[in-house]
Amino acid sequence: MLEVARIVGGRALRGTVQAAGAKNAALPLLAASLLTSEEVTLRNVPDLSDVRFMAEILRHQGASVANPKPGTWVIRAESIVHRTPYDLVRKMRASVCLLGALVGRLHQAEMAIPGGCVIGPRPIDLHLKGLEALGCAVSVEGGVVSVDARRARGGSVFMGGPMGSTVLGTANLVMAATLTPGETRIECAAREPEVVDLCALLLRMGADIRGHGTETITVRGVASLRGADHAVIPDRIEAGTYLVAGAITGGDVTVAGAEADHLGAFLDKLREAGVGVETGPGFVRAYGRPSRAVDLVTEPYPGFPTDLQAQFLALQLFVDGKSHITEKVYPARFMHAAELQRMGADIAMDGATAVVVGGKPLSGAPVMASDLRASAALILAALAAKGETWVQRLYHLDRGYERFEERLRALGAEIERLPASAMPKGFAED
Repeated sequence: MLEVARIVGGRALRGTVQAAGAKNAALPLLAASLLTSEEVTLRNVPDLSDVRFMAEILRHQGASVANPKPGTWVIRAESIVHRTPYDLVRKMRASVCLLGALVGRLHQAEMAIPGGCVIGPRPIDLHLKGLEALGCAVSVEGGVVSVDARRARGGSVFMGGPMGSTVLGTANLVMAATLTPGETRIECAAREPEVVDLCALLLRMGADIRGHGTETITVRGVASLRGADHAVIPDRIEAGTYLVAGAITGGDVTVAGAEADHLGAFLDKLREAGVGVETGPGFVRAYGRPSRAVDLVTEPYPGFPTDLQAQFLALQLFVDGKSHITEKVYPARFMHAAELQRMGADIAMDGATAVVVGGKPLSGAPVMASDLRASAALILAALAAKGETWVQRLYHLDRGYERFEERLRALGAEIERLPASAMPKGFAED
């Protein structure tokens, strides 16, 4: 059933919300469970549609997958197959991280090129280039990638591209290298906390990895990996979204369990915009309205995260002055701009830069989410706009936010999830 969110703006959000596990860490961790025939237990896993899709794919590969209680998944992959069909991987791009796990465990893989959010081209060239550098035979035909890794050996791999390092590409190479003979040196490796978390699980499983969290990761292949028990790190993107929710409404929101060290560039920009920020062991707090228009450029970690660009853009709409939001990771990631304009936003596009003139009143309107983070940005803008906003295509939101509207209500928001048929006549999409 199609659902929509109805939001009435004008309420300051106040209170504390508990950080959930990181989606972008949980998906590669689930894939990594295929690297061993022993049991892997993952805790603090968020309840998201993407997680359920990944569990479905793991079952297709032959793994036993159980969810004995909320937040806990138990996977045992005693015997798995190397083929992954398009009708499963089309649902999300992160399923591409199965490639490294299958190559490492089975020394072969056959996978349809995955789908996901429509936020511009996100090719997997670097993933394949990395596997070829290890001596894998790689071919692409009819939208299907085939990898033969029977002669693979450790080697030196450069993972940089025109937009910087690749997170899932780094994850794939690390997973493949754990069971590949010899030493693999990954240069221009992604430094994101989610990559570090993957390496932490692999180390518990018996992998030999050094340098994770830096630009050079070294992996020495081992004969086999064992089972492990691991808790997923808190979701820095979800935490940042709730902090913007507090600031955009002039409220006071604390995210318990959030890691301030994972949010450095984002918190710096909040402070620069005049938002009060307080951090401590196991929490981050944002309070007060923004007072200054600021420019930002998205970059790979530790730069400003592309996954918080849309939310920060929404925040800038409520500040007097002009700001420039430049997207260096996914230059086409501005589909939310046109929908925000429907609410009265003054946004002009100049290539990969959005020029935002803030301080103009926004009013509620029917809007449509184009992707996961855009859906969050539209809801954030609606929380501070005048009147009633209806956000369509809510299924995007469920890919990355657990019980989002319920948790916003606990902070004082007027928001509800309704069937699409509840929208006023003439509002709904055709």
